Amino acid sequence: MSFCSLKYGYFLTLLIPCYFIVPKRIQRYVLLVFSIVFYLMYSEKAFIIMTLSGIVVYATALWVRRVENKGTQKMLLIAAVSLNVGVLFFLKYITRGSIILPLGISFYTLALIGYLMDVYREKIMPETNFFDFYLFETFFPHILQGPIARYDTLAKQFKEKHTFDYDRFCRGLQLMLWGFIKKMVIADRAAIVVNNIYDTYYTVGGTELFFASILYTLTIFADFSGCVDIARGTALIFGIRLSDNFRQPYLAVSVNDFWKRWHISLSSWFRDYLYIPLGGNRKGQCRRWVNVLLVFGVSGIWHGVGLNYLLWGALHGGYQVLGSVLKPLRQKCYRLMKICDGGKAAQILKIFITFQLVNIAWIFFRVTDIRQACYILKTMILHPTPGVLFDESLAQYGVSMKGLHMLGLFVILLLFVEILNYRGIKLRDWINRQWLVVRWCIYLFGIMAVVVLGIYGVDYNASDFIYMKF
Repeated sequence: MSFCSLKYGYFLTLLIPCYFIVPKRIQRYVLLVFSIVFYLMYSEKAFIIMTLSGIVVYATALWVRRVENKGTQKMLLIAAVSLNVGVLFFLKYITRGSIILPLGISFYTLALIGYLMDVYREKIMPETNFFDFYLFETFFPHILQGPIARYDTLAKQFKEKHTFDYDRFCRGLQLMLWGFIKKMVIADRAAIVVNNIYDTYYTVGGTELFFASILYTLTIFADFSGCVDIARGTALIFGIRLSDNFRQPYLAVSVNDFWKRWHISLSSWFRDYLYIPLGGNRKGQCRRWVNVLLVFGVSGIWHGVGLNYLLWGALHGGYQVLGSVLKPLRQKCYRLMKICDGGKAAQILKIFITFQLVNIAWIFFRVTDIRQACYILKTMILHPTPGVLFDESLAQYGVSMKGLHMLGLFVILLLFVEILNYRGIKLRDWINRQWLVVRWCIYLFGIMAVVVLGIYGVDYNASDFIYMKF
């Protein structure tokens, strides 16, 4: 069941009153039942796989805390982690579609491993109530694409008693509405152009390919962050606060800064459970660079099958190593250009360069073959066709010129909101302070934008989210 479907609307319409009507002590079990139904509507076989993974991790965590020998604890941890990673690897990389891939397997596998690691490190106590643990694994808003949950921050919220709060309800709906706009109005419309240009990349010029690369960079952000906004908004209605997974990533001043802002739950997971155990930056600069490359190599493999994903991860790791090596040269260039390293000009230059580096990496992420990516980059550089920006040539890729102009307006709106958030100004807080009439005019504009301008498929459902396949 996709967030952007009529079924999901019916699902929430039934769940919300049920959740707040039942006695507070069993609210979390209502969420569990509906989360199970949500998953079963996708696949019964995938549900069995997810449940078995949860049982293994639940039992192992209890076992780890019952034994006193550290060596035995470590063996149990390694066995459970290896089993879960093995299942993920087998289903995602060996079967390659011959067996249905469980919904959100990459996300809940990392969440389960993180839980086990925290129990082993004695950061948290293992959950003795299986149903409470199972809700942590299956909670439907974050099962699709995260954010990747941490048990210590999420489980305690489930056990709290939640009463219906109108302001919280409105804030949740606002966040969901913004997510729908990003997904259905911006991402899905831009994806039409991107797909048409990439499908015929060998027949188009460099400017069209550069345009498609920029659009894809915007598409994957609007699509992924839109899904997370819907998930966070849904959870907020029930009094559950999921972590923010994005903080204006395309306004980052370095690739390292980008990964502090993009898919934050994933990057923090790799930091806490892979980078730091490998030694982090505690064993010298060279070892730190090796660790960075290893972590981003694993990140590439986690995202998908193919050398293009591995190269995408290697690029992001290489960017950071190269940025560290060239730091003295970069500062010297700033001095020669009489630019203050901490000034506005330097910040704008850093944002521009970082965006272009990330944009190049996304090309490898989008294509299915490295040679295709190399051809696209070569054509962009050697065969520019700037004339297409001044005629109506871009309208031949599935979206009319009016549609492209409308897309441009919403991209400007997205950029405006991102800049406000970057400067610490929360637009939703400003909206909530306005008169009722003003607020509802804004809400109606958003609703009409989704209803009239959203891209729909069969049964008025939007396309799947990009990150669902990872």
